[in-house]
This record gives sequence, structure tokens and C-alpha cells, in this order.
Amino acid sequence: MRIKTKKLALLGMCCAAAMILSYVESFISFGVPGLKVGLPNIVMVFLLYRLGWKETAAVSLLRCVLTSLLFGTVMSLAYSIAGAVLSLTVMTLLKKSDKFSEVGVSIAGGITHNAGQIAVAIAVTGVEEIAYYMPVLAVGGTLAGLVIGVAGAMIIKRLKKVNI
Repeated sequence: MRIKTKKLALLGMCCAAAMILSYVESFISFGVPGLKVGLPNIVMVFLLYRLGWKETAAVSLLRCVLTSLLFGTVMSLAYSIAGAVLSLTVMTLLKKSDKFSEVGVSIAGGITHNAGQIAVAIAVTGVEEIAYYMPVLAVGGTLAGLVIGVAGAMIIKRLKKVNI
């Protein structure tokens, strides 16, 4: 399979942007363990709507691996991949249904990303009570998904005008 140079360059820039946003996000704290805005997901929403799920999955996986190697640990990789796989799966299915906007898809992604991370935490620790923390993360995921979805929709609209 040949990939066009322009598309490959776009995917590389998107991966770099997602990694930079991941790094920037590491300095933002809300005082609630595990609660993040999900800044790299702006890139994922953009890619999902502009290129498709395969390209989004490739960039998401690469970002998870590289940011874990550069800034995290093996465990952060497990949490990151679990959240990314679950959220991208749900976001892809909702997008395909054509019943949700970019914002709705992003909100679902934020919530399911947290659910994937809770599942890993339970699997690693064996402590099922960790699931009681999900409502807190669901509220955070909803708010973060809203912000990310609005930003993603704006970027999609603006870059569509310049044929990106």
C-alpha cells in the first residue's frame, strides 16, 4: 500500500502535535487524581473526521508508545493504550452512526477513555472498588470531551477551508 507524501507528512505532524499536547498536559493539574483535559484528543478528533479510523488509530498508538517512552513508564503505556483503544472504538462507531456531532463523539471518547483506564487499574490491582471512582472520572470526561470536541470541530472546519 502506497501512502501519499502529503498524507504521510500530515500524519507525522499530527503525531508530533499530539505528543507536544501530551507533554503540555502533564503540567496541568486539577487536584483530582487521573483527571486530565485530554489535549492530544483534539488531534484524534481531527484525524477521525478528516482521514478515518485507521489513520487515527496509527497516530494514537504511536503517540501512546512514544510519550510513554519519553515521559512515562510501562504502566502509563498500559493505561494509555487501554483508554485510547476503547475510546477510539466507541468514537468510530458513534461517528459511523451519523447521529452524533464531533462534540458528542468526543464526549463519549472522554468517558470511555476513563473507563478503559479504570478497567486496567482493576486488572492490575485486583481492587474492584476502584470502579467507584468512575462517576468522578465520567463527569471529568464529559467536561473534557466537551472542550476537546468544540476545539476539534473548530479545527476541522478551519482546516477544511484550506483543504487539509
